Amino acid sequence: MKTLLIVYHTQTGNTEKLALAAEKGAQQVINNESLNCRVVCKRAFESGIHDLLNADALLLATPENFGYMSGAVKDFLDRTFYPTEPFQLSLPYGLLISAGNDGSGAVREIDRIMLGYPMKKIMEPLLAKGELQIKHIESSEDIGAAMLTAMSMGAF
Repeated sequence: MKTLLIVYHTQTGNTEKLALAAEKGAQQVINNESLNCRVVCKRAFESGIHDLLNADALLLATPENFGYMSGAVKDFLDRTFYPTEPFQLSLPYGLLISAGNDGSGAVREIDRIMLGYPMKKIMEPLLAKGELQIKHIESSEDIGAAMLTAMSMGAF
């Protein structure tokens, strides 16, 4: 069974809304197409190496904090980087960023870390700048659905 893993951190609730929307979009594809796939959506502090080793694709959702990813997402990456190194994870990944600024610092630093796993970026990140809007939620649902569909078809 293929697994889409969504790992997120939230403080205000905005990033959680993005993550849950992506989960909803992916789950709708599973239900509508009767696919033998699953979506796992977990907070960063509750996620670990076992989750990554059992994933076929990864979607990270983080707020932009001081032009960087959240400390919880960084902690997740710190806790999983060296233990997964022998496995040479080449998971496809995408990003959902809730940004008070422009989100570019968070994207740049996550992308840099992901090269070391090594993981493959498969899409442009969703940058939800400023107040969270319905278009951001809808885009997150679309991203979850697209990642799940592509994963189920063996596109990556």
